[in-house]
This record gives sequence, structure tokens and C-alpha cells, in this order.
Amino acid sequence: MGFRFAGFRPAALGSAAVLIFALTANASLAQSAPAAAATAAQPAATPAAPAAAEAAVKPGDATAGQAKAAVCGACHGLDGNSSDPQYPKLAGQSEQYIVRQLENFKSGKRQNPIMLGMATPLSEQDMHDIAAYFASKTPLPGVADQALVEHGQLLFREGDVKRGIPACMACHSIDGRGNPGAMYPQLESQHAQYVETQLKAWHDGTTWGTDAHSQIMPAIAKKLDANDIAALASYIEGLHPATAADLQKPAAATP
Repeated sequence: MGFRFAGFRPAALGSAAVLIFALTANASLAQSAPAAAATAAQPAATPAAPAAAEAAVKPGDATAGQAKAAVCGACHGLDGNSSDPQYPKLAGQSEQYIVRQLENFKSGKRQNPIMLGMATPLSEQDMHDIAAYFASKTPLPGVADQALVEHGQLLFREGDVKRGIPACMACHSIDGRGNPGAMYPQLESQHAQYVETQLKAWHDGTTWGTDAHSQIMPAIAKKLDANDIAALASYIEGLHPATAADLQKPAAATP
């Protein structure tokens, strides 16, 4: 795991349609009455089965998703690295997590007028394709305010037992890569402004659904104060997996 430090910056998903074609065929007319009777005795075909199989959602196709995600680029960047810190980076985020959030926007569980308009026309397959495209991209490293790193790192790695705050890395991993299987999102290099906005919203009572999974972050954020939120947001922006350059840096001298 590594960090990038820089001067402090203010701590502050997509539309396509899928056409489904149903194919039908007329049965051939029999040449004789016995043949017709035999045909009538056959079990009726079930036309819905082939259609259902055709409509089954497949794993996301990043190639198909690239075209479908073109409109997302206006806010999130063509490669998922947004240049405006109010919009989250989607590069490297897991397919499962992006699909879940698109479903939340479409259903209204997660409120955002822009994303409601974007997600509403999408089929489930569209969502998976778009998500697979962004998941295939690499997030650009962010920077953290060195003055906030110590506080942010302590909360991220250890939490605060006295206040009942768990370590962020317990769900999001030590380098912020998340846990796709459990649908915990990747955090590494995420814009501090976006992270801070979401933590404040959760702190103030915003939720993204009524299921148990959606209650995790609001319950934790309520225990954070403004300084905790700012420090965590900045630390997360500078969080990235260790690189060869990081590993070659000499260890800090022990006084």
C-alpha cells in the first residue's frame, strides 16, 4: 500500500437500450388427416422457454459496455477517472457494486435526479456491460494532505474502539481495493470531495435502501465528527496499492 502526498485539495453512473427479439415459427400443415391427428396429439410447445433463455443476463461485456458507457464519460470520465471531484471515479470499481448502485438509482432507493434519468432506460444487461467496462479500467492515483494522513490512517486501519468505530480496512481492505464478493466498494484514490460528501450525507441520515447492507455506512458515519470525515476522505484519496517505486523507498529512520 502506498500514498501520494500533496497540498490539501478541498475535501468535497450511462444510457443504452437493448432490443429483445422473439422469434416464432408456423408449424407445417399435415398432408393427411392421420398425420394431423398425430400432430395434434403432440405436447404443445412452450414458446416462452427460448425467449427466457435469450433474455437471461450474462456476465458483463466490457467491449459492449464501452459504447454504452460513452454518455457516462461526461461526468465520470471516458476511462472512469472523473476530472471533477464531485463525481466519483468508477475506474477499477467492481462490476457487482456498480450494478447494485445503478439498480438503486433506477428504483429510487438512492436519490439523485441525474442518475435516475441515466439509469431508468438501462436493462440489467446494459448495467452489467457498463459496469464491466469501468471495472476493466485503472484508477489514477490521487493525493492526500500530509497533515491529515496520521488521523485518517488511524481511523482507516484501526478505527476507534472507544467510540465504536470499526476500521475501514476491515471491509474495504488495507489498500482500499474493497471486497467485490461482499459488495464492499473500492475506495483507493477516490476524490476526497466525493468521499466527504457521502460520509456527511450518511452522518445526517441519508440511506441507500432498507436492507441490512445499506444500513452499515450510515450507522458508522453517525459516529464520525467533521475532523474524522475530512481526514478519512483525504487519506482515501491518497490511498493506492504499493508500486515498485514505493517498495524501493528507504524506510523512515527510527529516532
